[in-house]
Amino acid sequence: MGCFACFDGGSKQRRKEEEKLASAEARARAAEAAQKRQEQFENSAAGRAARAQMQGMAKQSANTNKGEAVLKVLLFFFF
Repeated sequence: MGCFACFDGGSKQRRKEEEKLASAEARARAAEAAQKRQEQFENSAAGRAARAQMQGMAKQSANTNKGEAVLKVLLFFFF
């Protein structure tokens, strides 16, 4: 029985490689599916609304500090 242990090592190695390949293929399919879902969302009404909201927030934050040339600092000292 001890003699056949060396023959089993090859099949274990081959099985590991097959599992590794299958795992990589599964990750690739999951990435493709996620990309497809993202594209579908971006093309949907909800996606367009979310994009418009993000652009509005970015525009608002860019305009927030216009007109104020100095940094205002308020310090409180308690003695």
